[in-house]
Amino acid sequence: QVQLAESGGGLVQPGGSLRLSCEASGLTVDTFSRYAMMWFRQAPEKEREWVAGITNLDTTTRYADSVKGRFTISRDNAKKTIYLQMNNLKPEDTAVYYCNGPSWPPPNPGPHWGQGSQVTVSS
Repeated sequence: QVQLAESGGGLVQPGGSLRLSCEASGLTVDTFSRYAMMWFRQAPEKEREWVAGITNLDTTTRYADSVKGRFTISRDNAKKTIYLQMNNLKPEDTAVYYCNGPSWPPPNPGPHWGQGSQVTVSS
């Protein structure tokens, strides 16, 4: 069974940076390399929203307008891991961040979700 596990969240001041990781298990490297993956987030009392996505073969990336230019999604297929580098964080980025896949194009989610990683941006 495919499982996704996020890590790397925490408390950071406005303008700071964090890098989230999402490691997949229960599948081979070859299968993971064919998965297009995404990040979503959910802030308190708000609906879950799509943040970023990355394809499998050509690693095309897409971003929500709210994070474009500040966040970068990437992947390491050998490690079965995707990443979300978040720079210049703002208080409105505070949310639980989830990795998801496989699915393309965004914002339609795939069947597998991680447990989530809390990111809090506050001074």
